[in-house]
Amino acid sequence: MRVLIQLRPAPDVVASVLDANVRSTVADVVADLPGVLLDETYTPVAVPRPVTGLSPYQRAEFSMAPEHATVLVRGEISDAELATRPVLLSSSVREVTGVFADPPIRSHLTCAGDGPVGDWEQVRRLLNTYDLWSSGHDGEGVTVAIVDTGVNADHIAARIGHDVAVDAARSWAPPGVAKTPGRHPVTHGSMCAFDALLAAPKATLLDLPVLLSRERSAEGLLSDAVAAYSHLDGVLRAMPADARALVVSNSWGLASPDADFPPGHPGNYSDNPAHPFNVIVGSLEGAGADILFAAGNCGRDCPDASCGFPERPIAGANSHPAVLSVGGVDVRGERVGYSSQGPGRLSERKPDLCAYTHFAGSEAVGAADTGTSASCPVAAGVVAAVRTRRSAAALSPSQLRTLLHRTADDRSTVGFDHDYGYGVIDPPAVLAALGRQSRTRAA
Repeated sequence: MRVLIQLRPAPDVVASVLDANVRSTVADVVADLPGVLLDETYTPVAVPRPVTGLSPYQRAEFSMAPEHATVLVRGEISDAELATRPVLLSSSVREVTGVFADPPIRSHLTCAGDGPVGDWEQVRRLLNTYDLWSSGHDGEGVTVAIVDTGVNADHIAARIGHDVAVDAARSWAPPGVAKTPGRHPVTHGSMCAFDALLAAPKATLLDLPVLLSRERSAEGLLSDAVAAYSHLDGVLRAMPADARALVVSNSWGLASPDADFPPGHPGNYSDNPAHPFNVIVGSLEGAGADILFAAGNCGRDCPDASCGFPERPIAGANSHPAVLSVGGVDVRGERVGYSSQGPGRLSERKPDLCAYTHFAGSEAVGAADTGTSASCPVAAGVVAAVRTRRSAAALSPSQLRTLLHRTADDRSTVGFDHDYGYGVIDPPAVLAALGRQSRTRAA
């Protein structure tokens, strides 16, 4: 089983891992771990320490000081030693503070064979994008990270009818994946990028092909997502503190518990707020990033064949209290049958809201841009549009999530429900609420 091993080496070692000008290796952090085959290709990743609790009801604060941060390395433990080795490591090796699951992560495409309902131009009309743009909310100056299978900018530009900006210098790829930002094959990631640009056509894309790190199509490892988020933390902190605008779109998740430790195990991912990836997600949001995850395609009406959770399928970071978990509706505003329903595993009130999916669009994966894989970047584009004129310093990610909740078009029972969340994302209502806030401050 692949695992992430959390270590607390000497502060000077942690400082080297934190230094962007130093390329640390596994050997710099740990010489050997009994019973673990260490992955020498994996660059060690620093993880901040939560200095407050990780309760979903309390806002966490984090420290990346060398005396507080820990370091992750990746390795494999044989099935024969799986029951005892994590416990032995944590109890007998002084530097080891935890051994965590590193499960495969997969894209959220669709389970349905139905043809598209509406098209991308209709989605733009439903989002009132022309009103967004005329008021200066077009994504200019905002960075949107597409964490997926890679982006093909030429294909997207040909479909959407305008140039696509990809920042190659700030993009990233896992070890063994070609570093060709904006020039990857036309697949799932290109669909996600196209859909994000529907509301924010002038946003700048970052290409992070995490789901190319495995030989299987559209599959990666959670450890590569950890490394990608560490990179994004550096991108975000390099932005001026009063002008941070980073939106992170994630159309993937853990489909099955088979490669995870069971809930209650200290190394579990799906239900464990202390898993390093869940910690680093909270830390990145706390630094000013807007993070969106697809709710998944395990809805009771039409679950995808890969769904392995018998209940509560919105798991791990997809259910994190600090992210926007996005379900799917068609252009008629009706929940698509495969859109996962809550409650979530880390936070009960999931999904947060729904956005449009199952429409003719990018032609990157078939006739329809479908699954919550499409609705997530559609919502990310709306967030990027809002960020055009309001940085995270002016409107924090948590404040923006609350605003999106309050302005969503309620489609079911009054208030929150586990089918639609707070409702369907409603950009005109968001702008109206922001306008009211601005007038109140001026008065």
